[in-house]
Amino acid sequence: MSFSILKQIGDAQKKKKVVDVRSGDTVKVTQKIKEGDKFRLQMFEGVVIRADRKESHTARIVVRKVTSGVGVEKSFLIHSPLIEKIEVTKRSKVRRNNLSYLRDRSGKSARLSGKDFDRAAVNDVTVAEEAEAVEAPEAEAAETEAVEAPVEDAKEVAEEKAEEVAEEKPAEA
Repeated sequence: MSFSILKQIGDAQKKKKVVDVRSGDTVKVTQKIKEGDKFRLQMFEGVVIRADRKESHTARIVVRKVTSGVGVEKSFLIHSPLIEKIEVTKRSKVRRNNLSYLRDRSGKSARLSGKDFDRAAVNDVTVAEEAEAVEAPEAEAAETEAVEAPVEDAKEVAEEKAEEVAEEKPAEA
């Protein structure tokens, strides 16, 4: 029972549509950065060397790029509200999920062989997201209520158990 409640809470935090990002893809990740009380957008472009837990709300990608001769890796949570957009610019043929061997390579040996893909279809998530938001605002409200109810029930159950434990301790002493 508790597992389903956790799953509902996690699913409520997920974005409706995300880009299908795989290891070996060259991506541009646009991230919101807060400076003081203002937000700005910063782009990070590199090769995805790892993609973890794609179906989970904790899905993450690790992106690597070489800047001024120094390798820089950044990890991004795909469903984070601070990630504005992920755009796949190139897709490469790879045979594994973790491309950590790229850390030891430079120059031609670090190149990945590209493969053809429909760039517009892969990156067309934002348009679909906006269309869904316009079509079904009522459905979104119903989903929110459905998730909030189990959370409140779980809080009540936890409070009741805490009261029971508090009542048992003085009886033992």
